[in-house]
Amino acid sequence: MKSAILVDKLSKRYEIGTRSARGPYRTLRESIMETAAKSLRRLRRQSRNGRSHADSRKGSGCPGEGDREIWALKDVSFEVEPGEVLGIIGRNGAGKSTLLKVLSRITRPTSGEVVLCGRVGSLLEVGTGFHPELTGRENIFLNGSILGMSRTEVTRKFDEIVAFSEVERFLDTPVKRYSSGMYTRLAFAVASHLEPEILIVDEVLAVGDAAFQKKCLGKMGQVSRQGRTVLFVSHNMAAVKSLCSRGILGEGGKIELDGDVHDVVNRYLAAGTDMSRTGVISELAPRYQDVKGEALFRSVRLTDLDDNEVGQLFFGQPFRISFTCDVLKDIPDGHFEISISTLEGTHVTCSTTMDAGQGPRLLRTGTHEVSAVFDVVLLPRYYTIDLGIHHQHGATADMVQRTLDFSVLGVSENGSVHYPWPKTRGMVQAAAAWKMKVERN
Repeated sequence: MKSAILVDKLSKRYEIGTRSARGPYRTLRESIMETAAKSLRRLRRQSRNGRSHADSRKGSGCPGEGDREIWALKDVSFEVEPGEVLGIIGRNGAGKSTLLKVLSRITRPTSGEVVLCGRVGSLLEVGTGFHPELTGRENIFLNGSILGMSRTEVTRKFDEIVAFSEVERFLDTPVKRYSSGMYTRLAFAVASHLEPEILIVDEVLAVGDAAFQKKCLGKMGQVSRQGRTVLFVSHNMAAVKSLCSRGILGEGGKIELDGDVHDVVNRYLAAGTDMSRTGVISELAPRYQDVKGEALFRSVRLTDLDDNEVGQLFFGQPFRISFTCDVLKDIPDGHFEISISTLEGTHVTCSTTMDAGQGPRLLRTGTHEVSAVFDVVLLPRYYTIDLGIHHQHGATADMVQRTLDFSVLGVSENGSVHYPWPKTRGMVQAAAAWKMKVERN
């Protein structure tokens, strides 16, 4: 079967601080100032290193032309079959967006080859391909023509597009007055309904609300079942797993792993961050705070009941989570919260200091050392610990997610019990009381 997408040794290089030769016309003054700036930088390098320009270009500590180059993609090769849904994941700077721009023919590659079999519908940025002065109605037809559709084809799909996008009231309003959510809904509706053989979708679905995201995922699944190819870039790992059968993990402009989507997502999530590996929470860690300056979490530990630090738990093993938190000013009605989530962000269970009928308490200024013992049977998979400190009325003083990752094994500590299924079904084991009654004929 002929591949829908063939990428062979694809590379893309960018230069830092230089203008493209095809860029806008430069004045004589701009050219003179650029030449003078280059000469000044050269003199500074020579003065700093005490060597000639020729030597400085060879020296290990001096920036040459190569230091002004960034390879967003480097020798990337893969194939995608018709009807396949491929998830592309990776951290910021991995080259995901550059790859999609090359595949969408927005950006020229530096080297390598891309072969696309069929029309391509792309949704890379909110409103890509829209003219801000035109109305929603006019942009539907404009996008259709860009995708190579005839006016008759667009007209045939017009009502479906409008119904899906939910912007009927604003159809004759210029799209420059649309919110980002309206932009996204209309852009996705056009790209997915005009039947391109290849649909490329970047992270823009994050703009929509939960109901619209669910609808978009359903539509992409429908598109793939019709034999069309979907490339999906997202940081929502639950969405990637539910939609895609295969994944590619990018790192530094190269392909780190290409295979089953569950293996690829687990590799990506297991890498984590320094915080999620060590439990040390720096002041620069991403935090959510309704009121700044009230509290800061500092560290978290996962231990067994004998206070031995662990990174993985046996099946059914009780465990203790301990943390330190600096309360920077008195919180008169505060409580602490520990949540356990999957690495994809799905909440599994939580506990607060207000459980068992206890009310909020006065949390005085100082360093608080807190611990809680959990006796819940987590099923085998990777998990993470989220921490929060809140007021009784709901305002958050500090909340940090993915503070420490851990895993649960499929076998108990003494080996007498194990999880019987090859794939984890659910997240916790219910303490159910079973009864069976058999009536014989």
